[in-house]
Amino acid sequence: MREHPVREKQLFREHYFRARDGLRLYGRRYGSEVIGRNAKTPIVCLPGLTRNSRDFHPLAAFLASPDGGAFPVVTLDYRGRGQSERDSDKSRYTIAVEAGDVVAACAHFGISKATFIGTSRGGLILHHLIMSAPALIGRVVLNDIGPVIEIEGLLRIRDYLNAPASPRSWAEAPDFLQRIHGADFPRLGSQDWREMADAIYRDVGGVPIADFDPAIAAQLKGLTGEAVLPSLWPQFEAFAGIPAMVVRGEHSRLLSAATVQEMARRHPGLVAVTAPGQGHAPLLHVDGLKDEIAAFIRS
Repeated sequence: MREHPVREKQLFREHYFRARDGLRLYGRRYGSEVIGRNAKTPIVCLPGLTRNSRDFHPLAAFLASPDGGAFPVVTLDYRGRGQSERDSDKSRYTIAVEAGDVVAACAHFGISKATFIGTSRGGLILHHLIMSAPALIGRVVLNDIGPVIEIEGLLRIRDYLNAPASPRSWAEAPDFLQRIHGADFPRLGSQDWREMADAIYRDVGGVPIADFDPAIAAQLKGLTGEAVLPSLWPQFEAFAGIPAMVVRGEHSRLLSAATVQEMARRHPGLVAVTAPGQGHAPLLHVDGLKDEIAAFIRS
């Protein structure tokens, strides 16, 4: 991660706080008002498996702006990602533990109820929270995740996260990412790939290094095509009384169109959106997606 430009840093305030087990965690707060004094329901953004709060910067800045609704927005780094502390006990990199960290973050920011935007792993955490802390969830946006995970998509994630190759310089990083993901993301342009590189990598002596504990990716090494992945339909059905939106990447290998159709059948009020020219997981600030998300949150 390279240093944020001064103008970008002025859009958010950085916070460090403690998980229940004492681990030091990191989050950002966008918006000028203290959350407890703002009449609007805050938005909490939860990233994917190895991703971090930087993924949401363009969307969070928009939603906190007058054009996006002037919402207070919080974006989080889970333990072992971004600026949150690495866990010495690698067995604690689980959805249940990370859901507890989200609850701790909400307590730190004074949030009793929020709109949650969950990308991939973040959406799985929301499926846990709806059972363990349902009062926290006012409405939900699931970004390319649902109750059924396609094994093809998870195997692809396993392979690229554990691949030995990595970019050798910041100049090379955008092209490196495009070579890996470009077939699934034909919509993205050169600026999008540069922003993705800044979100994924941190700077170590001038070299971009993936900004997460390698133990997180290593958990997937034993996954095979014969694995039977449990579905989360009972948890999804617990969203029944909550306004919900799902965004699916047109080329997603993790969330199928058939699963989205079944989600809509079980949740008749579900707002389903396709992100054209994107795979897993879509960038939520391109092609008008940020406006659709803002309209859903305002509705």
